[in-house]
Amino acid sequence: MQVDVLNIQGKQTGRSIELPDDIFGAEPNDHVIYLAVKQFLAAQRQGTAKVKTRMEVKGSSKKLHKQKGTGGARKGNIRNPLYKGGGTIFGPKPRDYDFKLNRKVKDLAKISALAHKAKANAIVIVEDLKMDAPKTKQFADILKSLNVSDKKTLFVLPDYSDNVYLSFRNVPKVEGTLLADINTYDIINADVLLLSETAAKVFSENDKEEVNA
Repeated sequence: MQVDVLNIQGKQTGRSIELPDDIFGAEPNDHVIYLAVKQFLAAQRQGTAKVKTRMEVKGSSKKLHKQKGTGGARKGNIRNPLYKGGGTIFGPKPRDYDFKLNRKVKDLAKISALAHKAKANAIVIVEDLKMDAPKTKQFADILKSLNVSDKKTLFVLPDYSDNVYLSFRNVPKVEGTLLADINTYDIINADVLLLSETAAKVFSENDKEEVNA
């Protein structure tokens, strides 16, 4: 898949990058994408919900009255779940919602997500950005020149740049990530995949095992 490299004015630079077909031309597997997204979202859950059982709430453990002869129902102590302030029956406990996915499944999901973006022509490659200082307005103007300012954009960088990060972090609909940290959810959640030129070259210079390591 041949993709032209654009400059920050949105014009062609005359350069292009060949994105490997074994990644961007692969047949997408929607089920593994579902599993990877489900696993990612599950891992974000805190799982800290907690209620007290009858053994944990405060209150006397003395039996309220004798078992028989009162004409009323038999009762235990005041911590009975049927009373106000009593314990909760089968309430939530702290738990971990994350679950394991094999590395090959995660890699296939990531490849499938990238293939979907390639099929939708939703991949844009821009020359590497060099900013001497954080400039949010300048970054917003770059997105406008690339015709992606009104779309949810995932900006992929090869290395962290403090000035670039500070420039896009407050721009609406823009998320940034390092190439090493890219994941299936971020790719699927974005309308457009915006790759810096150096990040795009990594795909063409390495096989898919190295890219997804």
